[in-house]
Amino acid sequence: MIKIRKLKQYFDQNKVLDGIDLDVEEAKTLAIIGPSGCGKSTLLRLILELDRPTAGSIFVDGAEVTKLSEDQLFPIRQKMGMIFQSSALFDSMTVGENVGFALKQHTKLSDAEIKKKVDEKLELVDLSGTDDLMPSELSGGMQKRIGLARALALDPKIILYDEPTTGLDPITSLSIETLINRLAGHLKVTSILVTHQLSTIFRTASRVVMLHEGKLIEGGTVADVRNTSNKILKEFIAAGLIE
Repeated sequence: MIKIRKLKQYFDQNKVLDGIDLDVEEAKTLAIIGPSGCGKSTLLRLILELDRPTAGSIFVDGAEVTKLSEDQLFPIRQKMGMIFQSSALFDSMTVGENVGFALKQHTKLSDAEIKKKVDEKLELVDLSGTDDLMPSELSGGMQKRIGLARALALDPKIILYDEPTTGLDPITSLSIETLINRLAGHLKVTSILVTHQLSTIFRTASRVVMLHEGKLIEGGTVADVRNTSNKILKEFIAAGLIE
């Protein structure tokens, strides 16, 4: 579903990504781990083409997005939903308005059809009946789930998660992880999960890779990662288990 070749992203002399090759299989969940500031979120922004890479190519569902214009990118971006670390809800809009925002902006659906879609997505994230609430009335975990419902509004084939469980208590994190698994299983979406939370990785990932000093370290399955002989990956996992 996503193919990345020789991807580089430099900021002045800082080589954030330095020749990344990566394949993301359809309907699988890839976890990208690594320390803060290693380029995980940068990689997501490049896949969405919110930024242009210094060099290299990114293919999304067969289209080389790094060569497309803004107009050409629009239908590709509609295939992708993004879950931001901060949830990034519009404070002045209700839950229903937040979830239905993309539908109102980018489709010709009637208000009644949008309402039906919004209700469907809220039910998917176990928050039916919250459409008239404001984001300020929700807990952090509920805001994350509303962000996910909004990302699902256009029925994307790909979901990008940027630290979806950071700052949440263990029980709320578990509910988000269960939701990620349910969406992968029920909707067959392709997921890329950027996180340093080992519990989230171990519970959701089909495959794990690590970003380190601009390069990728292949981790493999969760079982492979737990038993890795790679020194850098082993130290990162051990430190996370101590936390």
